[in-house]
Amino acid sequence: MAAEVGGPLKRVLVPLLLPEKCYDQIFVQWDLLHVPCLKILLSKGLGLGIVAGSLLVKLPQVFKILGAKSAEGLSLQSVMLELVALTGTMVYSITNNFPFSSWGEALFLMLQTITIAFLVLHYRGQTVKGVAFLVCYALVLLVLLSPLTPQAVVTLLQASNMPSVVVGRLLQAATNYRNGHTGQLSAITVFLLFGGSLARIFTSIQETGDPLMAGTFVVSSLCNGLIAAQVLFYWNAKAPHKKKKQ
Repeated sequence: MAAEVGGPLKRVLVPLLLPEKCYDQIFVQWDLLHVPCLKILLSKGLGLGIVAGSLLVKLPQVFKILGAKSAEGLSLQSVMLELVALTGTMVYSITNNFPFSSWGEALFLMLQTITIAFLVLHYRGQTVKGVAFLVCYALVLLVLLSPLTPQAVVTLLQASNMPSVVVGRLLQAATNYRNGHTGQLSAITVFLLFGGSLARIFTSIQETGDPLMAGTFVVSSLCNGLIAAQVLFYWNAKAPHKKKKQ
């Protein structure tokens, strides 16, 4: 009977959440307090949860822009720098064969961020430029993922994530401060990004052991925390209504 129950359970957990030796340790030997295996289970579970959550994390921001038919309050430079950071993480992780659970959200966040970048351009009356940007980005991404790009360039791109994240978030923070409000910035998206980047510090250390990845998420957490603090500070501040021309 145990084998019948264990079979389906094992197929679900191995290797998605646990290596086989950890499955045996916990579910066969019933060593429920085996710390190394519990850390793996926690890391994998958090990682997959972050990846699943990333499917929706920026949709509130997209819908807020579409609903307002405006991207007021969003810094295009900040969005672009965030896109650079996400692209660097994604390409670096793919070329190093890291587990999808350790970086998968970068793929979905990249798709949503590039959508936001296009909408910002579109509502500034630069739709043609937005379409050209989408095409150029797709071509650059193909080149980065191809054998034509040396590993040293990919590593350099990942290393550039820290300054990209810092500068991007500071630009958004400066925009918020200058405006005295956060405009169409979605509070839901900001807080989800903050929580996700905090969790990623643990999962990147546990699953990749790569100090460059872990360091990027430490910096990202600090910067996302700054924007989250501004959202709370400007919570009741409203963007001034523009007077229509007679």
